[in-house]
Amino acid sequence: MSGTFMAAEIASQPGCWRDAAALASANTDLLPPPGARVAIVGCGTSWFIGQAYAVLRESAGLGETDAFAASEFPVGRGYDQVVALTRSGTTTEVHALLAKLRGKTPTIAITGVPREIEEAADTIVDLSVVDERSVVQTRFATTALAMLRAHLGEDLSPVIEQAERVLAEPLPDALVGAEQFSFLGTGWSVGIANEAALKFREACLLWTESYPAWDYRHGPISISESGRVTWMFGKAPDGLADDVARAGGLFVESGLDPLADLVRAQRVAGAIAARKGLDPDNPRSLTRSVVLT
Repeated sequence: MSGTFMAAEIASQPGCWRDAAALASANTDLLPPPGARVAIVGCGTSWFIGQAYAVLRESAGLGETDAFAASEFPVGRGYDQVVALTRSGTTTEVHALLAKLRGKTPTIAITGVPREIEEAADTIVDLSVVDERSVVQTRFATTALAMLRAHLGEDLSPVIEQAERVLAEPLPDALVGAEQFSFLGTGWSVGIANEAALKFREACLLWTESYPAWDYRHGPISISESGRVTWMFGKAPDGLADDVARAGGLFVESGLDPLADLVRAQRVAGAIAARKGLDPDNPRSLTRSVVLT
């Protein structure tokens, strides 16, 4: 993966996250205030990052928060604000939803390309400083979440330090050589697990799945076997590691903050792409944005 835009953008994430607190401060009056009933929408990576934010915000006691794929937003439901997360600012489903909400519900777009969506949303949060050249999203999405976590009052210093360590460590051969991954999470890390699985499908065309960790034993664990990885973001339910080991699979639980552990997953996806001779900057059948005509 060395020499790709994706590799450079993965490596830049700790520095981007250091700026996230300043971004949160600069946009504090634009982002959802405490007590507001909020929905966050997006497509693909943006939807999964939205899932993580929704759990974090509501768990912090700052207001009811839901996350939806932009195409599946329940337009009859009442929200104080709808936040659209969109790197390109051009996604068809996001624009269609914002048009439906115009004049009815205040909308905020967090984007890497403000000019593409500034007329569609009521408020713009400009993250163009972390826009990317690779089709596969890494730093834009994680910096958006870091900014939102900082806005919730979190200290990002420990997460940044962990990510720096992750970037400096060699990747285990057992991960780079694996044939299948199942990613698990609990609470806000379910969204991170969903995003990790998507990264592997996009960057290295590998079979991946993602589940809430407590649900993994309700059927999906049956595919665990030698050569396959079950990767836990956050703390695993008691006994799950032993169950995976008995099935013959490799269980991975790092103890890292899930956002830092996502960096490690991104690196593994890139390394597998390199092993398979793939270009993660231009994955098969994908473009930077889905614009339907």
